[in-house]
Amino acid sequence: MEDHAVEDSAYYHYAQAEKIFRSLKNDYSTARVLYSLAKVQSDIKDYTASEVTTIEAIELFKPLDKYYNLFLCYNNLGSVTNALNEYDKALEYYDKALFYLDKSKMDNSNRLKNTVFNNIGMVFQAKGENKKALENFEKVIESDSIYFRDIKSYAQALSNYAYSKNKLGDTVGVLASFVKSLKIKDSINDTRGLALTNYEIAEYYYDRKDTAKALKFAQTAKQISEQTSNNRRLLESLELMAKVDPENSSKYTQEYIKLNDSLIKEERSVRNKFTRIRFETDEFIEQNELLTRQRQLWIGIAIALFVLAAFILITIDQRRKNQKLRFEQAQQKANQEIFNLLLAQNKKVEEGKQLEKKRISEELHDGILGQMLGIRLILSGLNNKTDSDSVLKRSDLLKKLQGLEEEIRTISHELSRASQEKIHNFIVSIEELVKTIQDSSKMKCHFEYDQKIDWDQLKGDIKINIYRIVQESLQNCIKHAKATKVDLLFQSENEHVKIIISDNGVGFDQKKGKKRNRT
Repeated sequence: MEDHAVEDSAYYHYAQAEKIFRSLKNDYSTARVLYSLAKVQSDIKDYTASEVTTIEAIELFKPLDKYYNLFLCYNNLGSVTNALNEYDKALEYYDKALFYLDKSKMDNSNRLKNTVFNNIGMVFQAKGENKKALENFEKVIESDSIYFRDIKSYAQALSNYAYSKNKLGDTVGVLASFVKSLKIKDSINDTRGLALTNYEIAEYYYDRKDTAKALKFAQTAKQISEQTSNNRRLLESLELMAKVDPENSSKYTQEYIKLNDSLIKEERSVRNKFTRIRFETDEFIEQNELLTRQRQLWIGIAIALFVLAAFILITIDQRRKNQKLRFEQAQQKANQEIFNLLLAQNKKVEEGKQLEKKRISEELHDGILGQMLGIRLILSGLNNKTDSDSVLKRSDLLKKLQGLEEEIRTISHELSRASQEKIHNFIVSIEELVKTIQDSSKMKCHFEYDQKIDWDQLKGDIKINIYRIVQESLQNCIKHAKATKVDLLFQSENEHVKIIISDNGVGFDQKKGKKRNRT
């Protein structure tokens, strides 16, 4: 019963492992577990179930080209179909086992091949084709150095060889072979093998009508079978003892029936238990799968909530950024309007200055100059007076009037000429910016520009950008460079405007940033 408990536990864990590997889609591991399940099913004599399970394993191993595993599977199929008395099928499976064993190239010592040959010989024995059985047993016995490499297989094949030879009626060397096999099995403590050989020797003596020796070896086979729980051999020994010992035949027969019924009942119970284990395992797996699906559902809900929360946060952040962008755009537009208003105001101021200069020029020319001209004409009329005082006074007044006339004319011409010249309103705005920054800080600013360029002819957006560049750069000179002196230069180069701003600030690592001089 202890062995069955171990088999129950093994079967239970194998069944669980199979389901897990199937869920992981690990075909190789699933197939290996299926083969192990099939071996347990074979051990409890559930041969049909073992055959089905082994075929399932083969279907998974084949696409993977696992030749050694396929050899094991087909070898097991040969054993279970032989136990089911399907001898032709067993031979077919053993042939396939040898085919895959050769492809695997994992049997350099031929130990596994000899095992298969021995199994094939046993199938032919069961079919009653002892000549073919002998051929396979001879392959094992005559295998190179088998006595030293695999003495257990040699002893099994030697015993089976002798048994088939005996069945063919050829007694030459049969007993010697049995005895040799018996000694080898005893020396290597092959107790199961000893039960078989003792049974075969008992049959040998029974065929020779030597019932005393036949009963002796049959009893030995029975005793060893009981010690090793080899129920199959125990039943065979009881059956043979009933033939050899007619006086106690009833006793042996009753013992045989009792044991056989007990074994049938136990095997049925074990198979039912395995079926229940399989069912409970499937039920357990289904519960796990249900829990897994529930867990996946909750994980999906959690992920969905997380994604929704992330989406809301991203939407809010995007709206905030859009609002900030709109505010910056509005501020930029307002700055541009302010700058345009500043330029327009400067332009109006300059236009007022020009009008005022022109008015003064005209007033000087048409008013004062005209009056002075009249005085000069009047004085000229006094030239007819000849007294000395009048002559001297008139001469002095005329000279003064002429000097005043010349001075006024000069002023008038200068004012008139200035009114015709173009005043640079954009440059004035830059100068006022430079002066404002210089007055609000301790930094000295020096501004030069190319006077050959008509700076007011630049497009409005270009002037605005230049203004902002200069404004931002000067602020950076104060804030970051901590400069005390800055030079600002406007030039033209190949129909492009070139702006150079340089300072005596602290500077920075040029490998990590841009140059301080910006154009």
